Amino acid sequence: MGIFRGCRIAVAVAAGAALVVGGGRAAADAPGTLGTESAQPDGWHGMSGGSVLTYWTEGSDGAPRPVSGALFVPAGTPPPGGWPIAAFDHGTTGLGRGCGGKSDPATAPNTVFTAEEDGMMQHLVNQGFAVVAPDYLGLGLFDTGPHPYLELRTEATATIDLVRAARSAHPELSRTWVSMGPSQGGQAALGTGYVQQTYAPDLDFRGIIAIDPESDVEKALPIAGPGIPAISGLDGTAGFFADILAGLRAARPDAAVDDYLSPLGREIIDSIGVMCQPAIDARVANLGIGDLLSKSLSDSRIRAAYNCYMTVPTSGYGKPILLLANVTDTMVPSPLHATLAAQFVAGGVDFRTVLGAGRHTQLNSAMWSAIDDFLNRSR
Repeated sequence: MGIFRGCRIAVAVAAGAALVVGGGRAAADAPGTLGTESAQPDGWHGMSGGSVLTYWTEGSDGAPRPVSGALFVPAGTPPPGGWPIAAFDHGTTGLGRGCGGKSDPATAPNTVFTAEEDGMMQHLVNQGFAVVAPDYLGLGLFDTGPHPYLELRTEATATIDLVRAARSAHPELSRTWVSMGPSQGGQAALGTGYVQQTYAPDLDFRGIIAIDPESDVEKALPIAGPGIPAISGLDGTAGFFADILAGLRAARPDAAVDDYLSPLGREIIDSIGVMCQPAIDARVANLGIGDLLSKSLSDSRIRAAYNCYMTVPTSGYGKPILLLANVTDTMVPSPLHATLAAQFVAGGVDFRTVLGAGRHTQLNSAMWSAIDDFLNRSR
């Protein structure tokens, strides 16, 4: 798994220590261990058969961290071998406790993704898949510090460990599973499909559905520096940039993010770690990226950190990918989707692209048809 080579040495050591206690026994807080399950009433996220799970995963430093997520099991008798699983990764919702919105919708932010994502999960359940939906680190029921926004590895491990926790509680769930997500969730679904090869070889992974995924942003970060103005026509640019800086600072102290921040930037990054995205966007309204910085992000030290932190793999998946991309996307600018597709071609990835002309993460009929075909082939 070459993309994490050199990025995970300290994490791997810490995780190894965390997973074993005296005599080689697995610890009670080992990743994938179920904490609690709480059944939810019919109508929760528009479905029946829902429950909130708490479980353990690994933090950015490899140490055990509690997290939460949702589980939805189809009604009726499971097929032979059990219900296949779709791990659904959500889009950008912020940085603070309660912002994930899957385990506790009462505290979920009012974002453009909430109802749309519920519809996607409902579709998966209607297609005969059990759905697990992680909140990610820091966004659910536990206060574990700011969410490490776009940290590919911890998005993936939170997703995979929820699959394991759900299966330990529900023997009717199959080993067979896929990952799916829009926006940040598309990046997380890609990371999940990559990381599972070594993190969960005991499970039967079948493929990835990525909808307008975040990708290649790290390639543009070196040009960020003082004086870069607000960019018109790109939705929420300053808010997403602030999320990246806050997440990187929380996950990678070695990157010394504060050294690159202006006084205003440090004030903002200090304040947004407990906020959901609407409040973050309001906090940085009318600001440019350059207002947050005192020096360029082209420095080799911070470049190495953010490349390890958020880069989407472009080869070595081993399972098929369905890439759904809107050519009119302005939130994750559509040229980034084209770049990702070109990189997949160069990397020999087994993927298919279906294009749309809607807003960010909007699915047209051809995309829905492609999703259903992919799911049917993945059972």
